[in-house]
Amino acid sequence: MNFQQLRSVREAVRRGFNLTEVAQALHTSQPGVSRQIRELEDELGIELFVRAGKRLTGLTESGTQVLPIIERLLADSDNLRNASRDFSQHDAGPLSIAATHSQARYALPSAVRDFRLLYPQVTLNLHQGSPRQVAQMLISGEADIGIATEALAQYDQLVTLPCYRWTHSVVVPIGHPLLDGQPLTLQRLARYPLVTYDAGYTGRSHIDEAFAREGVQPSIVLTAMDADVIKTYAELGLGVGVVASIAYDEERDRNLRAIDAGHLFAVNMTRLAFRRGAFLRGYVYSFIETFAPPLTRRVVEQAMRAEVGETFDI
Repeated sequence: MNFQQLRSVREAVRRGFNLTEVAQALHTSQPGVSRQIRELEDELGIELFVRAGKRLTGLTESGTQVLPIIERLLADSDNLRNASRDFSQHDAGPLSIAATHSQARYALPSAVRDFRLLYPQVTLNLHQGSPRQVAQMLISGEADIGIATEALAQYDQLVTLPCYRWTHSVVVPIGHPLLDGQPLTLQRLARYPLVTYDAGYTGRSHIDEAFAREGVQPSIVLTAMDADVIKTYAELGLGVGVVASIAYDEERDRNLRAIDAGHLFAVNMTRLAFRRGAFLRGYVYSFIETFAPPLTRRVVEQAMRAEVGETFDI
């Protein structure tokens, strides 16, 4: 048994049983992947995959039971490698961060800048995706830490910590009727077409819940994954934009005006997560604290020791 065999099995599941993609990911040949899998099955004495001819089509019942063990072995191998690197090269190495667009565009830049001054030899890799994609990148090991508003706390495989609270703002072009100085209400907002986030992004659930509680039906004419797109269409007059407050910049968004909507929608929490059981190198702790100062190494290590489902607040 060897790690290449284990990686071949894990990657086959990740790549939807497409051996061509597995071979590319592992920098080997398709026959080589098939051989590695077969040799492991022969040694274990069980079939891990369901086959249709030479194609893999799924996991057998045995394969489903064995896969978590394979993933643990590979995760421990990564942890051992990271631990050795932390002692030999404590201030150099890679750091992969997965984040939603809003976090990558508005919340992360200052933390990345400050961190780079402290650790110039650390190579940062930034991945963007939906909250669920961020969670999957963490679980698969593609990312070391993830930052998003929703979904991260729903996965038992992740340790999730709160970073900061934020609210929404309404953005409209200069001269819009909502800028008349009258109080902003859901009823007034519902008179206009709305442009806001896709379901599952950046506090969208709180927007929907607020309208539902009041029995008001909003006219959402366009949804998008990031605030820049929402602001673009709001500026064109397609509708009133509802975005995270951090996404409005008075200097950059000169043709728009923002109205605080914190009293209309529930407060949102940005969360940081990493894979449960992962070994975090010293500079990862430093980045976490740079991004969210309350999350000191002591706090993070306390969270790592906590039981699944235990929550933390700031």
